[in-house]
Formats: sequence, C-alpha cells, structure tokens
Amino acid sequence: MQRRSFLGAAAACALPVGARAANELKGQLKITGLETDLLRFPPSGKPYADAIHQFGQASGGVALRLTTDAGITGWAYSSFGMIAGGPKVVQTILETEVKPVLLGQDPAFPKRLRSDLWKAVEYQGVQGVATFAIAAADVALWDILGKAYGQPVYKMLGAFRDRMPAYAMCGWYYEKDDDLTQFKHAISSHLEEGFPAVKIKVGRSDLDDDVRRIRTAQELCGKDRRVMVDANQVFNRNEALRRGRVYQQMGCFWYEEPLAPHERDGYGELARELDIRIATGENEYSKYAFLELLKRGGADIVQPDNRRAGGVTEWMEIGAIADAFGVEVASHGGGPANLHMLCAMPNAIYIEMGSLKGDSSTVEKLRMSAGAMVAPESPGMGSELRRDWLQKYKIG
Repeated sequence: MQRRSFLGAAAACALPVGARAANELKGQLKITGLETDLLRFPPSGKPYADAIHQFGQASGGVALRLTTDAGITGWAYSSFGMIAGGPKVVQTILETEVKPVLLGQDPAFPKRLRSDLWKAVEYQGVQGVATFAIAAADVALWDILGKAYGQPVYKMLGAFRDRMPAYAMCGWYYEKDDDLTQFKHAISSHLEEGFPAVKIKVGRSDLDDDVRRIRTAQELCGKDRRVMVDANQVFNRNEALRRGRVYQQMGCFWYEEPLAPHERDGYGELARELDIRIATGENEYSKYAFLELLKRGGADIVQPDNRRAGGVTEWMEIGAIADAFGVEVASHGGGPANLHMLCAMPNAIYIEMGSLKGDSSTVEKLRMSAGAMVAPESPGMGSELRRDWLQKYKIG
C-alpha cells in the first residue's frame, strides 16, 4: 500500500462513526425506490369521542419507505383515526405523484424536494391529503439523513434540549359513563405513569357538564399537575368566549381549538378577551396558514400536526415564525418524529402523548423521565415501524 493511501485509510478509520459515514456517502446517496403499505385496524371495542368526532371504529394508515443506493431506508407513517378511505388516497398520491419526483434525487436537499413536491401536486391543491403525502415523504427524507450521518435528527436540526415535558391526552367522552367512572380511570392511570399534566375534552354537552369534568380532573391531578381543555372546534365566537371565561376562572392551563380553523379573526378576539392561553393549529396546513393566524394574534400556543403541517422541514419554519411572534409550540400528537422537532425548538413547551404501557408501533420505543419524554439517541427520526406490527395490520 502506498504511504498516502495508508494514511488516508488510517485517517478515515479515526473519524467518528457519523463523520465516517458522511465521508463514505458524499456525492453518492440517491433515492432508488418508494414503497408503501396500506394498514387497517379493527374497531377498538371501546368507543370514545370528543365534542364533534366519534372514535373507536375501524381506522387505518399508510407506511412509507424510501430506499437508497447506500442501503439506507427512510421510514414514515401517516395515520387516520377515522375516514376509512383516507389512507388509500394518501397511498395513491405517494405512488403516483410523489414517487416520480423523488426517484434519483439526493435526500440531502429536503427544501428543494419540498418545493418540487408542491409543484407536482399544485393542481389538486397543497392541502388536505396531498399535504399528508408530502409530510410523510419529508419525514422519510430526514430519517435517511439522520441514518446516513449517524445522528438523531434533533441534533442535526440544531438541538435546544434533550427532553420535552409531556402531557397525556386521556380525558375523552366514553359511552355509558354518566358517573365519569371511565373518565376517572383514564386520568388516574396516566397520572400513575408519571404524566405531569392531562388534557380533557369539553363542549359535547352543556357548560355544567364541562365544569363537572374539569373539577373531577383537577381533583385527581391535585395542585402540582396541570389540566388543559380541548373543545375541538365546536363553539361559535359567543359561546367560545362564554365558556372560556369559566375555564379561565377554574385555572385550566390552556383552552384548545374552541373555533373552526378558518375563524382566525375569532381566535384573535378570544385571545384579546381571555387571559387563559389559546392553543390551536392542529388543522392548519403549512407555515402560511400559521402566519395568518399569528398576524391576527390568534394563538398563545400553536400546535402543528405532523401530517397536516407538512413534515420536518415545514414544522421547523412554523416553529421559527411562532418564536418571532413570542408564541409557544406544543405538538398535536406524540411519537418519536414529533419529539425530534420539539427538541430543536427553543419555544416548545409540551409533547402530546398517550399511554406508554402498550407496545410501540415503532422500533424506537420512547421513555419518560420525571414527566418528560427523553429524546431518542439512535440515528434518524425513530419513524421505522416494527416488522411484526406492520405484518399484523397490512392489507392487500
């Protein structure tokens, strides 16, 4: 071996794993394939609801894999809690619109690829299920990049913290629960897991019922844990203000989605009239919608949804815009992908979670310490699905 060849090989071996991977992959990483699986989940057997939706029926999702010439696979998953036909539509967009754009491209250019995807789906509109597909593609791109460079994505995005306070979405409406037995059990079991805050649904019935549910949750939580309320768009402006004053007086930490998302002027009115934090954003698409909301002063906390907001690239821009307005961020939904993004946002305050007791659908299993979700340390997004889980629910 020549002296220079030997020294070059020795220097490469001395590099950290991530740097060595980056050196080896420089200039050669290309997307070679896009694969999808359609998933269908049976009814849960225990129906539950919010103010306007009924859950527990059959539901589904789409798993996405982007393969590369380096043997690295990027994963993403888009779920549907309802609307049986939604997953198939997203799968079709991924296979027919997204795939031709991504094949042969370098995943290290997610912003350029996002622009190309917007152009590809523009005729049908860059909202709704089209955004679900773009978001999934973007998450998979970042999963590839993290794995290629040997780093968890939150560090590649510029980490601000390595853990995020969590709250449990557990206070649903349950059938045959007039005495709130199921409601109480759901909250108590999540508090036993160590969650420092819980969110409950309101607005399905009258204000007296809301007050009863809030008091019950607060009694279970005690003085050291927070209670948030979520109305899921059910009110008009007058009723949202009337009930908001009561929630505020009762000491609820935030008041979530009292109005439909297009009521941005109404959100501005509520935020000006109420001292309680107004939280919203799970049904907004792209940074442009969030900008319009924030220009009206319509939120104290924005809540991007990983499917509707557009993926990692768009999420980070939404977080930066919110930070410029002095507004905080909390995720709609949990999981490793959301955790990576929140850990890279200085204005993030909470990740939404469910119980950690069941089996995780992802290979990356999250853990909580002292009421906070600990950031994943494995390379990528943590979005890779377990093969046995995938095989169990895959159809077609």
